[in-house]
Amino acid sequence: MITNLLVSTFSPFPTLSLSIPSDTPLLSVLPLLQEKYPSLPSAGLTLGLHSGVLSQDALVSSLHGHEDDVAQPHLVTMRLAPLTLGGKGGFGSQLRAAGGRMSSQKTSNNDSCRDLSGRRLSTIKEAKKLAEYIESEPERLAAKAEAQKAKLEALERRLGIQSSSPGASGSKAADSGDAPVLAGKKHRLDDSEYIEQSQELIDGVKSAVSSAFLKKKKKAKTTPPREAASKDSKADIVKPKEKVTAALAVEKAAPPAQSVEAVGA
Repeated sequence: MITNLLVSTFSPFPTLSLSIPSDTPLLSVLPLLQEKYPSLPSAGLTLGLHSGVLSQDALVSSLHGHEDDVAQPHLVTMRLAPLTLGGKGGFGSQLRAAGGRMSSQKTSNNDSCRDLSGRRLSTIKEAKKLAEYIESEPERLAAKAEAQKAKLEALERRLGIQSSSPGASGSKAADSGDAPVLAGKKHRLDDSEYIEQSQELIDGVKSAVSSAFLKKKKKAKTTPPREAASKDSKADIVKPKEKVTAALAVEKAAPPAQSVEAVGA
């Protein structure tokens, strides 16, 4: 009985085919393939099924799916793969060490996570805080009003002002000994050094103001002649062309003989 083997290989080799007797042991299949296909590597190959590795002591007939028709050849598909060298191990210990590092870095901040409805947990926490703040607002306002009322009552007791509320009179009578009443009393300041310094400051200011007024008066008396001189200088500056034209006209009108006599004399 003949068994047809269809062997799938790895790149760059194609799919191989081999016809062998069914009583051939699996240990002899690989040498037969290498004999038929010399381009295959001579070592570092393993032969097995797609479902796993076979026992090398079994026969090829053990791979048949059924044995009803003994005269018909059988077709068996196998896989030829290269052997891979194993590592040194220790992968499990590396995983355990990495797990320990990951567990030590756990955090309780889950604000960026979302709930089942899609909202972030940080948004939900902020909404809860806002609701609590709004609920406690009347209590805060009442405490603030009580503090202002107590402050106002203490100020009224210090100034000796009668409170208009009927219940405040009893509290005022009870707390009258706590703060002294300052209204209706006269106080005298007996600080000679302060009085002297204040008087010196007043005298200095008066003298500075009077000297400033005197300077202003002197300046006002000397201002008019200066202004007149400035006006004359402005007039001379404004009409320089007229003076130049007048001088030229005089020179043209004078006779040349008189000028020569004047030079000879």
